[in-house]
Amino acid sequence: MSSEFDAIVVGSGITGGWAAKELCERGLKTIVIERGRYIDHGGPEYTDFIPPWKSRGHGAIPERFAADNPRLARALFTLNPDNLNWFVKDDEQPYSTPEGRPYDWIRAYHLGGRSLHWGRVAHRMGDYHFRAQAKDGHGIAWPIDYADLAPWYDHVETFVGVAGSVERLAQLPDGKFQPAFELNCAEQAFKQRVETAFPGRRVISARTANLTAPSEQQKALGRSHCQVRNYCHKGCHFGAYFSSLSATLPAAKRTDNLTIVTDSIVQSVVYDPGKKRVTGVRVLDAHTGVGREYTGRLVFLCASTFPTTQILLLSTSAWFPHGLGNRSGALGRYLMGPGRGFTGLATLPSYHDRYYYGRKPAFFAIPAYRNLTEPADGYVRTFGVMGFAFRTSWERGASAAGGGPQVKQTLRTPGPWKICLASAGEMLPQWRNRLTLHPTKTDRWGMPLIHIDLEYSANEHNMNEQAKRDIREMLEAAGCVEIQVGDFGLPGHAIAEAGTAVMGHDPATSVLNRWNQVHDVPNVFVTDGACMSSNGDPDSPSLTFMALTARAANHAADLLGAGKL
Repeated sequence: MSSEFDAIVVGSGITGGWAAKELCERGLKTIVIERGRYIDHGGPEYTDFIPPWKSRGHGAIPERFAADNPRLARALFTLNPDNLNWFVKDDEQPYSTPEGRPYDWIRAYHLGGRSLHWGRVAHRMGDYHFRAQAKDGHGIAWPIDYADLAPWYDHVETFVGVAGSVERLAQLPDGKFQPAFELNCAEQAFKQRVETAFPGRRVISARTANLTAPSEQQKALGRSHCQVRNYCHKGCHFGAYFSSLSATLPAAKRTDNLTIVTDSIVQSVVYDPGKKRVTGVRVLDAHTGVGREYTGRLVFLCASTFPTTQILLLSTSAWFPHGLGNRSGALGRYLMGPGRGFTGLATLPSYHDRYYYGRKPAFFAIPAYRNLTEPADGYVRTFGVMGFAFRTSWERGASAAGGGPQVKQTLRTPGPWKICLASAGEMLPQWRNRLTLHPTKTDRWGMPLIHIDLEYSANEHNMNEQAKRDIREMLEAAGCVEIQVGDFGLPGHAIAEAGTAVMGHDPATSVLNRWNQVHDVPNVFVTDGACMSSNGDPDSPSLTFMALTARAANHAADLLGAGKL
């Protein structure tokens, strides 16, 4: 295999797949380098044909696994005995955090990355998010606004397939939608009661990347409409939800311009001071430790927030002693996780004569309203709420006491309706929250451990307390009983880390320009979560990652075509 390419893409997840697709379709010979193993779409790792009654332990995580992997077990509500092999175990690649400031970092080392088990919520960011810094002064101002990204949101949504409804909300721009998933009867009741009690709030079907009316382009890639099974966390043989394996990488392969290598860990990029350009990447074989280099005219770092920044920090030289493109000192800074949210679970004591067909794979959303349609108490920025209603089934018996014919007979009929809510707030970008490399500890490949140092400020704490109160009040307004409101979890639980290589106007204060190029190294692009100047709607950043990637990839192809790279 040749080691020379037009473009090198590091990572094969949400953004890596999009970079590969766009660059290959522009005629560039492109290599995608994935640190994890190779898997096929619909291969044996996909377990969506295993029904819940045949799942190991009826879906319960083995106690030994949970004890050995506490970070993984507490952070993922979609964790299932049938998909354990999709996630990095706690001891497989350690990282460090300061004493008293834990962070649950969830990783997936295989082709397709976390695109195989993302939440699929696909919301746009609006000007409220892009212009927040101008209002409150926190962080670095975005060098783009909604108008810059809107056509690329269109482009991405058309290819991905997003089910949603037109709502005309300023804080949540509408897009190119397929028919939305309908709210079930309990959700419709919740919507009517909450919107009546709180006129500034809207309850809508969340925009989700599951096909409800596949286009001819989507069908041509072998994708089918959603079967309404809600087994997305196990993979989808039908390709109904968007992932790199079901959509972008197959599109890239059809061009004959794509090369994929797996089990290959990128250590650093190679900088040529004479050209003031990067010429390639250094790679280690994940199994043998043998090194090699791939060369390319441009490099896209799409390895996800932390690994991308680790690569940049490790790419030191006499010209960049503190990491590639780190003239500002901002590399690793402005780390943002989702503001720790709260969950609410309650019983809706009605609709005992109602049931539904299928298991809808979509939440409902209550788009941000504090500091917009309603005031906030002691904090800037805002939060959103997601939720779903369901009628409990036989699976409730897994945690019920007792046994025998009486219990079995009870489980033959549906249980009560439940409503679950969860908040996710925007975290302020702050200089002190950062990612660094551990000064002494290394992983099994000899690379310094990633050190994650993130702490919530008073702003996040105040926002969380507001969210907690709001969740309880909305459940009460909906007529729910047996209301429980609890802490959502530790930082990192929502797999939405952002920042550490932020975009900005000024090379003296930021790492990337408005096209996602490293300011001082114009043939290096960063388009995963590391590039985010704020985390906007932290429950659904992936659509923004994809739009930024498509925009940057086409800009890179234009520059190459014009001889400017």
